[in-house]
Amino acid sequence: MAKGLKGIDNAAASKGKGIETLWQFVKFIVVSLAAFVIQIFLPLIIKLPMSDELLHRAYDFWIFHNEAPDESGVIVAGLGVFIAANLANVIAQIVSFFINRDKTFNSDANIAVTLPIYIVFTIALICFSAWLSPTLITFFETKWNFAENVAISVSGAVCGAIQFFLYFPFDKLLFPKKKEAVEEAEAAEEAAEEKAE
Repeated sequence: MAKGLKGIDNAAASKGKGIETLWQFVKFIVVSLAAFVIQIFLPLIIKLPMSDELLHRAYDFWIFHNEAPDESGVIVAGLGVFIAANLANVIAQIVSFFINRDKTFNSDANIAVTLPIYIVFTIALICFSAWLSPTLITFFETKWNFAENVAISVSGAVCGAIQFFLYFPFDKLLFPKKKEAVEEAEAAEEAAEEKAE
């Protein structure tokens, strides 16, 4: 598969930067779908061993808070849900970092440099999602009458979609192509131009 993928990468690169970026976007979508599945379903597994008290405990720290109960007086997206959603998000982003670096962008960017930058960007997005997610869960449960697990999954999907559209341009800048891949692409492009003449 790697040989086949490398061949497609070289063919896309030989067609120009636009086609190469489009092909990278297709690969990015596949990796993001895997991260998306992790982000939607892993919280449901993580919260299984948690007590109802933890799942529905109010919390209020920094920009993160959820103290609003539903009509029955229960905190909808409590501390346990917050922990499960954010732990799943962190795992999804770790998986995405390594796969996108190596397979999507064919990069040999220094992990010691790129990983801290990626972590800072990811923490910012996770904080945003951690702030938005409880609001969405509460909204979906109280306004649209979604079941708790459905509200958690839909909230994860919305936050994942927002992250998807922010990560592609960020990753494209963060993960430059390997020098050998650039040379191969230039050689393939020259060969295509010679063939056209």
